[in-house]
Amino acid sequence: MKGNKLTIFLSLLGASWAQAAAPIDVDVCVYGGTSAGVIAAEAVAKAGKSVVLVEPGRHLGGLTSGGLGKTDIGNKMVIGGMSREFYELVGKAYGTEEAWLFEPHVAEKVFSDLVVKYKIQVILDHRITGVAKEGAHLQSITLEHAPADAYNAPVEKGTGEEITIRAKEFIDAGYEGDLMARANVSYRVGREGVAEYHESLDGVRAKTPKHQFLVAVDPFIKPGDPASGLLPLMKETDGGRPGAADRRVQAYTFRVCLTDVQADRSLVTAPPGYDAGTYELLARYLAALEKEKVSYDWKKALLKFDLMPNRKTDINNNGAVSTDYIGMSWEYPDADYGLRGKIWHAHRDYVQGLFYFLMNDPRVPAAIRGDLDQWGLAKDEFQDTGGWPHQLYVREARRMVGDYVITQEVCEHKKTAEDSIGMAAYNMDSHNCDRIVKDGAAINEGDVEVAPRGPYPIAYRAITPKGAEADNLLVPVCLSATHIAYGSIRMEPVFMVLGQSSGLAACQAIDEQKAVQGIDVKKLQGTLREAGQVLYYAK
Repeated sequence: MKGNKLTIFLSLLGASWAQAAAPIDVDVCVYGGTSAGVIAAEAVAKAGKSVVLVEPGRHLGGLTSGGLGKTDIGNKMVIGGMSREFYELVGKAYGTEEAWLFEPHVAEKVFSDLVVKYKIQVILDHRITGVAKEGAHLQSITLEHAPADAYNAPVEKGTGEEITIRAKEFIDAGYEGDLMARANVSYRVGREGVAEYHESLDGVRAKTPKHQFLVAVDPFIKPGDPASGLLPLMKETDGGRPGAADRRVQAYTFRVCLTDVQADRSLVTAPPGYDAGTYELLARYLAALEKEKVSYDWKKALLKFDLMPNRKTDINNNGAVSTDYIGMSWEYPDADYGLRGKIWHAHRDYVQGLFYFLMNDPRVPAAIRGDLDQWGLAKDEFQDTGGWPHQLYVREARRMVGDYVITQEVCEHKKTAEDSIGMAAYNMDSHNCDRIVKDGAAINEGDVEVAPRGPYPIAYRAITPKGAEADNLLVPVCLSATHIAYGSIRMEPVFMVLGQSSGLAACQAIDEQKAVQGIDVKKLQGTLREAGQVLYYAK
């Protein structure tokens, strides 16, 4: 963000945060500069409280500014408050009332302008290393200065410089739930078994009909010979017992921004250490489709190719072998910073290599190579990360386990929360978690796409930990939900809704001098309604 208003604003604050010797004292500390984190900090600042926003990387906005320009909405009518205002500000940049499709740099500028407008203290390139607690009360957090690498990925070691932040209230708005975990709050990684919360869509899936191979593909290095081992991109031979719990995490990726505007286009090059053999499974799949004479549209069978303004894309996973690096994200949630950096780079290399393979390898049909040859990385996007998104798409990491857990029954309107602080409406949506061998062929496992029965409320209790574990912490992103329910909630507009709600709840907890679990929720709901939040919805 060199030269933009945020950089200028930070410089005006004085000395580098990394060199600050004395602890920083604020009313509210927000950890994680995601879309939720920026909006939470804005809500606190507008309410007249002091706030500091901490981001481990060097960019604000998370996925919203990191390539996810085709907003997953579900139902626009339940997106209100500051979340809706964000999309109106993006629309203003394009000369429209609001915009739900946008370029990454436009979203990042909106977030940058917000922190400047509300004079929000921002600390970039710092990550949490410790939490000081007295009983269930968080006293402070310790941050180390650890500038992200050239691709905005975590690095193994920091500089040794530390900052302590003391606050009355804390908000963990990160995709990983690192503050929550450091505070010893209960959480979960992976899928619940179907019996645990009576969820038919959770656990290992017996059948995965979508984003699946359309024809049989041999997964072994030597076709027909299991003893030869599995091809790259294959994960396991046994996916586990259907319905069982596991620690598998749905696939991560990067949302790639390409353009066919020649003046703004740069070629996609091979990543470091590129090996075309990595994509042998895809090569065999393409050959099998041709052999079986299966007709397909490559922009749907291989990639989800969505156009943004000014001839740019937001490319998402689609089909059997696509941008999702299936099975390679399982260690990420609980990994240390060094391992996370390696996983980040592995995903980036995979996605970059996939595009290079599709654009150049002779085993790819000429028609596909010819179409993709018109596209390249947008020169005016992600300029400090080589044209590749600065945010890994962490679809799901840790999920808090609070006294109240959002489950499939909530999404299906079999249970309704009376303490609503916002609404979700998207599909119960999990990308594939595994790629296994079944009947001698490669099979993807874990994808679920089931629509809820209309918008449903999200309980305030779902963003509060168990009272005995933390009484001044709110968790709007890694909230208390099962794997399948989280798949519906985990959309950027909803994260911003919950960010605003958590910010206002933190302010109310300060004013009432109560634990976050004990505030007057009816009063909070009134404040949220006045701020434009949609708490319940009837057609």
